[in-house]
Amino acid sequence: MSGFSPEWLALREPADVRARDPGLLTALAAHLAARDEIEVVDLGCGTGSNIRSTAPVLGPVQAWTLVDYDPVLLEAARAELVAWADEAAENGESLKLKKDGRAISVRFRQADLMQNLETVIGGQPDLVTASALFDLCSTDFIRRTARAVAAEGAAFYTVLTYDGVQTWSPTHPADAEMTAAFNLHQQTDKGFGSAAGPAAPEALALAFRGQGYVVQEAPSPWRIDASEQTLINMLADGFAGAVAEIGRVPPDVVAHWLSTRRTVSVVGHTDTLALPPV
Repeated sequence: MSGFSPEWLALREPADVRARDPGLLTALAAHLAARDEIEVVDLGCGTGSNIRSTAPVLGPVQAWTLVDYDPVLLEAARAELVAWADEAAENGESLKLKKDGRAISVRFRQADLMQNLETVIGGQPDLVTASALFDLCSTDFIRRTARAVAAEGAAFYTVLTYDGVQTWSPTHPADAEMTAAFNLHQQTDKGFGSAAGPAAPEALALAFRGQGYVVQEAPSPWRIDASEQTLINMLADGFAGAVAEIGRVPPDVVAHWLSTRRTVSVVGHTDTLALPPV
């Protein structure tokens, strides 16, 4: 899977950071608190937003492996992390970072998760994590992930999984029809088989409970106001484009809907924390 530009990921990162549920992040930190060093695998890392939001609550010594299919995003992640850190040094192909008193090593790995998921997760990490990934994946891939994580006895933490909720302002008579069509588009193949789309949060919970994990969920909706007009415009354009591809809403309705979507929006997401049985 590819197709997400560094520019788009940078634009959405502030909304992602605001939306994360703090309670689940605190629970994750408590679960890992007793470990001298934490090994983390970040699936579909993009430009590294997930490490920048998660690492500050974890322990003083961390080793992250950032995995993505797109080498452009991996290079962007390297540059963003160097800028984010208090200190940064190259260590071969890896980075050695200092951030708020934490020592964080980062390895970058280009891999096709569809083909190499179990290999990527293998190696007994303490945590497997991801952001805005699993609504793009099939239910079978989600089950594979749960099995692979459980085989390592790792904790699992994923954020910003789309849950099917869209609230736009001002209201429009076609809102429900447009959202239904968009949610159908979310279930098309994004590179991991027919995607779970809005059913992904439930599929994650079922898959990890099936492995004996204790699962906690929390809402993490985007709440975007007029101060983020560029993000709103891009969201609305992408939403309308996906609806048009499905073809279930007349083009004139899509065009009229789009002409009114330039103010506030809420996009529903779910964060999921799954911890191995004691």
